[in-house]
Amino acid sequence: MPASRSVTAVLGPTNTGKTHLAVERMLAHGSGMIGLPLRLLAREIYDRVRLRVGDHAVALVTGEEKIIPAAPRFWVATVEAMPSNIDVNFLAIDEIQLCADFERGHIFTDRLLNRRGREETMLLGAATMRPIIERLVPGTTFIARPRFSKLTYAGQKKLSRLPRRSAVVAFSAETVYAVAELIRRQRGGAAVVLGALSPRTRNAQVALFQSGDVDYLVATDAIGMGLNMDVDHVAFAATRKFDGFHYRNLTPSELGQIAGRAGRYLNDGTFGTTAEADPFDADTVERLENHKFDNVPVLQWRNRDLDFRSIDALKRSLGHFPRLEGLTRAQAGPDILALEALARDNEIAGLAASPVQVALLWDVCQIPDYRNISASEHSGLVGRIFEFLSRDKGRIPEDWFARQLSHCDRSDGDIDTLSNRIAHVRTWTFVANRGDWLEAPLFWQSRTREIEDKLSDALHVRLTQRFIDRRTSVLMRRLAQKEELMSTVEEDGALHVEGEYVGRIKGFHFIPDGADGATGKTVKAASLKAVAAEISGRAQTVAACPDPDLSLTRLGQIVWQNAPIARLEAGPSLLKPRIAIIADDQLTGTDREAVQARLEKFLSRHIANIAEPLIKLEEGEGLTGASRGIAFRLVETLGVLPRDQVAQEVKGLSQDERAALRKFGVRFGAFNIFVPVLLKPAATQLRLLLWALERSKDSKFDVETLPESPGQGLTSALFDRSTPRGFYGICGYRICGPRVVRIDMLERLADMIRDRVFWRPRFPEEPRPAGSIEGGGFTIVPDMMSLVGCSGEEFQAILRSLDFRMQKRKVKRLAPAAAAVETGNTEPAAVAATDDNTVPEGVEASAEPVPEASAEPAPEVSAEPVIETPTEPVAETPTEPVVEVPPEAAAAAIETEPPKDEAEPEAAPAAAAEAAPAESAADEIEIEVWWPKDTGPFRRERQKPEARPQPQQRHRRGKDRPEQKSQDGGKPAQRTHKPQRPPRPERKPEKPIDPDSPFAVLGALKAQLANKT
Repeated sequence: MPASRSVTAVLGPTNTGKTHLAVERMLAHGSGMIGLPLRLLAREIYDRVRLRVGDHAVALVTGEEKIIPAAPRFWVATVEAMPSNIDVNFLAIDEIQLCADFERGHIFTDRLLNRRGREETMLLGAATMRPIIERLVPGTTFIARPRFSKLTYAGQKKLSRLPRRSAVVAFSAETVYAVAELIRRQRGGAAVVLGALSPRTRNAQVALFQSGDVDYLVATDAIGMGLNMDVDHVAFAATRKFDGFHYRNLTPSELGQIAGRAGRYLNDGTFGTTAEADPFDADTVERLENHKFDNVPVLQWRNRDLDFRSIDALKRSLGHFPRLEGLTRAQAGPDILALEALARDNEIAGLAASPVQVALLWDVCQIPDYRNISASEHSGLVGRIFEFLSRDKGRIPEDWFARQLSHCDRSDGDIDTLSNRIAHVRTWTFVANRGDWLEAPLFWQSRTREIEDKLSDALHVRLTQRFIDRRTSVLMRRLAQKEELMSTVEEDGALHVEGEYVGRIKGFHFIPDGADGATGKTVKAASLKAVAAEISGRAQTVAACPDPDLSLTRLGQIVWQNAPIARLEAGPSLLKPRIAIIADDQLTGTDREAVQARLEKFLSRHIANIAEPLIKLEEGEGLTGASRGIAFRLVETLGVLPRDQVAQEVKGLSQDERAALRKFGVRFGAFNIFVPVLLKPAATQLRLLLWALERSKDSKFDVETLPESPGQGLTSALFDRSTPRGFYGICGYRICGPRVVRIDMLERLADMIRDRVFWRPRFPEEPRPAGSIEGGGFTIVPDMMSLVGCSGEEFQAILRSLDFRMQKRKVKRLAPAAAAVETGNTEPAAVAATDDNTVPEGVEASAEPVPEASAEPAPEVSAEPVIETPTEPVAETPTEPVVEVPPEAAAAAIETEPPKDEAEPEAAPAAAAEAAPAESAADEIEIEVWWPKDTGPFRRERQKPEARPQPQQRHRRGKDRPEQKSQDGGKPAQRTHKPQRPPRPERKPEKPIDPDSPFAVLGALKAQLANKT
């Protein structure tokens, strides 16, 4: 052991300036060397010294990096790499308490016992080393470095509540990454420092923290060894670590070493726990706050006088025990494990046959296991390199070395991939820095450093991208410093603050980018002023905009510039919904009032333009009595009123009252009373919206769930039971069995059937229309099916839902062409159809139950004004007056029967059978004949008392019927307070048509066309 030669031990807590003192003392000497515990710290001190003395005067020596000028005066090195053949005036060893470390302690102990400066030796470390130093190095001068700031326990805190300028300490890369990710989401980001990082990456990460780009640092226990940063609070995310042999709890002195990084010089610091770490007990807190720790009892030691005569001799010398009290033999490290593994290899043992070769083998075993793959993998690499150095030229082949480097020379991949490549390249950097192992060591040192720098830069970028939200961190820093923020709003609403995209303004609502948790709050706070100014300007623009700039969606949103600015809610009346503005709190005062007034004007004009008939019906100008009641019901049902719901009221309408309603666009159909213009797409969409808003008043119905109506132009669609009740009626459809059919198409179907049930030629040789048959009733023809867009069983189901009845009848076999027309088995030509009076919007399905067809006789429906009579409908001419007979007349619309001068339909088959000779069954076919309700052969069913009891004032048809009856055998005249209608004049016999008249020519032309078909 060398003489003390002025050994000084500067001991004290962390952050007391011990390393700074050693650097100043070294620079005061003509030459000096300082050994540091980490490559990262060595690089930091080297950069500081070369700024003071110049690059030519200082050398850096680590296991992976050597920067040695021609004649350096000062040497900065890691403790392991301290040159043993350099004699300097001043020598310092930092973090001397690492002599007790199980893995590296024997190296620090060797430097403590065997390295001295010519003029001064300085030992830097914790006060717990004083007793053992006094025993092992007598005559040492001790200097205590007290802490100038106070260290206080702050308890346990959530990661989201850690104060700014905090360092979170964990003991595994996985935990470090997890904590950093959580801090990024909640606080904008964190810098990351691990011992495995290259100096370049570590410096870049620390610079982010020191510059204030981020306020949080997540690190391993490397932070406790000389990394000087402005940390105010240290939070332990864990208190257990793997020390290379097993997991154990950190000792109080180790905790104090790390916690002491909080505070700097006169600035007080705090420490505590976070994440899943348990709070410290009172005893530990007292020790950490007062820096009272147990003294180091023993130092790790390894024999430095090695015997290289053989591998076995080397192993024996490594196993020697110390002779001094206070020292203990260190456990076998990676180098000894590699030596033992290679000693069992006969080929390696054969190569290490001389002391020189054994020394070379031990030298190669010093290659650090940066890769940490496995002990066998590491020993295999060491053995391969030893084989290269023991044969041929005693050099590693450059082509092999180049191939190994090529595997690392890629900067793509994620954080783990890049970290793994850096670990591999560190191994090759260590090899390249052994000057006698390669033919061109300087070239390969430069090459490995170049690759490491490239990987380090890429890793820094990946760490920054993953763990730092630069936008949020910048905004948080500026807000904390209360600086004025520069903001801009693009034409598309994109908002940038300090050049960072923070969100988008849509309408009067600001949507922060990535708005979750604290990040969203930060972004919103930073953009508050800019958003308020932009929303105010937009409000003024909306208040002055024309109606075409605004639109109303089917779900009740008022849209401006493709963004919703208001939504409709149920109002005081059906046609007057309320407007609720969609805006942030920044829209207030006069701006909000101006927008509200403008939108109310737009909405009132929009409803007045599209639903004008409803507005006028609500006003009811010129309507009185029953007609006003019908108008009120039409407004309630938004223009589509099932006739059976107001059958009695309609019966009571006079012709003048009906005419008054028609002036408002009301049409009286066989099944519905409706306003055709309100069935157009735009009107249907508005009516659906108004209906949904009104429905939302008294139920949990959500307007947002309003289904879309069926496609435009469809005459029918499948009935969807999942739609809300009443939906199809508002859409202008009626539920008919498995389908829903447009109400205007149903009225056209009623007109077509009416013309065929009791058809009679109006002039000689007029052809019978398709579907009309002898004896009354009708058969289904393609034209009927085309109207409703379906055929077969679906069409029959529609007829049944309208109370039509089917009769099987045998008729003579017809020619094939005629038979096709009679049976009506052809598919409809098209599904979509149009009407001159209505172009209803497409409809969606409804769960509303199908309303049964009215049992009352329905009035005749026509697009033109018609004459309703108690008998069969009479064809209109333009010169005929518009006279409507009330529906209580027995034979209105479809349910009309022929006058008495015609044979009863049910008697026609019998009369034909008497007149015609019997024919064979082969000449007859059975067809399906359809009848309106309570007509033809199905009238008798209504007459049976047991089937349907009749009121006393009604009488059966037949010989017992009273004389007071209508001419067509319908209902008896009712006695009301209204004046009795004049009896219909007796029908005059029809005159034969003049063959020279246009009607005769037209009839002949129709006959020719019928014969051709």
